Amino acid sequence: MVGLGGARRVLVYGVTGSGKSTLAQQIGAATELTYVAMDDLTWEPGWVAVPPEEQRRRVEAICAQSAWVIDAAYGAWLDVVLPRVELVVALDYPRWFSLQRLVRRSVARAIDKRPICNGNHESLRTAFLQRDSILWWHFSSFRRKRARVDAWATNLDAPTVLRFRTARATGAWLARLQEAQDPPPVRG
Repeated sequence: MVGLGGARRVLVYGVTGSGKSTLAQQIGAATELTYVAMDDLTWEPGWVAVPPEEQRRRVEAICAQSAWVIDAAYGAWLDVVLPRVELVVALDYPRWFSLQRLVRRSVARAIDKRPICNGNHESLRTAFLQRDSILWWHFSSFRRKRARVDAWATNLDAPTVLRFRTARATGAWLARLQEAQDPPPVRG
């Protein structure tokens, strides 16, 4: 596959708010790889966390398949995902950029009540004010996630890493990927 270097198991990775889920969906649509939203495997309705052993079982089942694109790799089961990944698409944007995306997305979801992961909804309280809010998660995990990308990018034994530092570069790559999947026009 052009743009994926032949990879059939793709991890889109980045900090909270970087746009992982959207990009993973777009990669899936362009390549016909099965897209899996990892939050759907880890949260039940009512924001009930799936027990860690069940999360692991679900992720193992996905990773055992021959082709997929996923939008996250939680530390608790990263060891399941990494040996199977052939390509990491890393969204390594500056904090200010991913943070403003996260805030805009969370406010929009709180206002329009759009369902996310198994019918759950965000509210301003849950997005910003609780100790385990998505905003708190952004700040507490930012350095760790960027350090992982650094480590993978320099480790010859790790999967190939396509690292994007701007949304513009990501968009240009995605456009090339989408164009490569379209059949050439028939000339008469």
